[in-house]
Amino acid sequence: MGLPHGLLGGVVDTALSVFYTATSTLTQSKTNGLSLLGTLLAPTLPRFLTNNPMPDGYPWGSLTDWGDNQYTEYPRTGVVRHYEFTVSRGVIAPDGYVRDVLLVNGAFPGPLIEANWGDTVVVDVHNDITGPEEGTGIHWHGFLQHETPWEDGAPGISQCPIPPRRSYRYEFIASLYGTSWYHSHYSAQFSGGLLGPIVVHGPTSENYDVDLGPILLTDWYHKEYFDIVEEMLSPNGNLAVASDNNLINGKMHFNCSAVAPGDTTPCVNNAGISKFRFQTGKTHRLRLANAGANGVQRFSIDEHTLTVIAEDFVPVKPYNTSVVTLGVGQRADVLVTANAGGPSSAFWMRSNLTGCSVARQPHALAAVYYDQANTSTTPSSTAWDIPDPSTCANEDLDITEPLFPIPLPEATLTQTMDIETFTNASNITLWKFNGVSMRTDYNHPVILLANDGNFSYPAQWNVVNYQSHKAIRIIVNNRGIGSHPMHLHGHNFYVLHEGPGAWDGTIVRPSNPLRRDVYLVRGNGHLVIQFDGQPGVWAFHCHVAWHASGGFVASLIVEPEKVERMHIPRDVEKNCRAWGMWSRYNVVDQIDSGT
Repeated sequence: MGLPHGLLGGVVDTALSVFYTATSTLTQSKTNGLSLLGTLLAPTLPRFLTNNPMPDGYPWGSLTDWGDNQYTEYPRTGVVRHYEFTVSRGVIAPDGYVRDVLLVNGAFPGPLIEANWGDTVVVDVHNDITGPEEGTGIHWHGFLQHETPWEDGAPGISQCPIPPRRSYRYEFIASLYGTSWYHSHYSAQFSGGLLGPIVVHGPTSENYDVDLGPILLTDWYHKEYFDIVEEMLSPNGNLAVASDNNLINGKMHFNCSAVAPGDTTPCVNNAGISKFRFQTGKTHRLRLANAGANGVQRFSIDEHTLTVIAEDFVPVKPYNTSVVTLGVGQRADVLVTANAGGPSSAFWMRSNLTGCSVARQPHALAAVYYDQANTSTTPSSTAWDIPDPSTCANEDLDITEPLFPIPLPEATLTQTMDIETFTNASNITLWKFNGVSMRTDYNHPVILLANDGNFSYPAQWNVVNYQSHKAIRIIVNNRGIGSHPMHLHGHNFYVLHEGPGAWDGTIVRPSNPLRRDVYLVRGNGHLVIQFDGQPGVWAFHCHVAWHASGGFVASLIVEPEKVERMHIPRDVEKNCRAWGMWSRYNVVDQIDSGT
């Protein structure tokens, strides 16, 4: 059922016509709790937060996006941005189908974290997940964690989980700038709602008038994450998990007639879609992030050209496109000028799950209204006629070039890591990465053991120790048909090459290769990355929640002698003691890799 994959406009499938309306039957509190994202009440963002010292008129002084290396020359403002997050269970209906979710401060998506480049971000996370109780941990996606690798938020790797009814304070420097997101890194929790946007304001060479803020694209599941993982990792289970819907800023309609027979869960048609206001003739900055669990998203706005100015946390030389492709975890900052119609115009914003993804309803819609448009009207615009590509990959590497050039250093170590599946003795199908299906130990984070001088670990932890190497090249060979968004914590890596089959040794633009923290490796293909290692223990994994749950994770130790000399705060060990006490008297139902 549904429209063909791709942004094919002009004909609306009769069975899906219920989606093509801007009216809503549920209140925002019913669909998204306390979140304002997706409503016309969501505030626009400033160019920067103004309660900083302002040398040269900007919080970051004279630093620019084109003339300074942000990895070595980031500011230290001394300003602290403090947030309080309470993680708890709740019941909402983002698409009209009522389900149990995980919320941050009662909201889905969670609250925006906002800072200036060089600020210190402090987040007190209170774990109030009860009925049943669960641990948790929050990953601050894309942050380098300079000198604070224990704040990376991956349980079993950089910390112990935060036990129920306990709290943990994360503190780290915003040493990069742009758009990102935070999410749980405990099992597949984030697929159930535990996520939110991050904006770090920094310099830009591009002119725009309005910052519309974050636009989160998320595939959505009607079952709870634990039930999905349990089914997937049962004997004869299926690693291909189908999403039920696709959301923009946590909202989209669902055709309740498509609910499975016998499912008595309350469901309401036309629950509501996200709405945005454009100022006629003005240029708007949109901060896109694929915050889903599995699907590759293709984002567009009918009849509007998108100018890409940043990918992940990397400013790039601007280029124009009609469609932006984002794998899970990837972000793109785009500029859009409201010049496709008059002041009363309205247009569809779209994000489609591509043919790379298993989706029962792959089409997400939001409405874009110009100044004088009636916001209760339904847009009638036509989609770009651009079918999905036959390969599940990002745009060609030669399209995107970082604004600040960094030549590729010579690698001191090259490693090959293969992606495979296998069936174990219990007839459960799992992922194997670098020859291992990973399973973490919540009670013994690798970084704490390394800090104690212990560098001998069980094979199932899938730990790779790079010793003294600092320029590390990894060739990822995908032995299966599906694509994978590969994410390396704590680094922006150079993307050397990507394509079908085996790597032939070619490097795309070695004078200034693309840099990102997530990149897609296509089915039966390869991805070659390289990174300038910084001391720590860093997760390297597929960002598809279900693949990571199935063991598709490795832990990379970089400069172990420096890790051993780190002064890790006592609060990290204090949290481990609290987790150890809780797990001693409570069953930790770890049915997957754990991270």
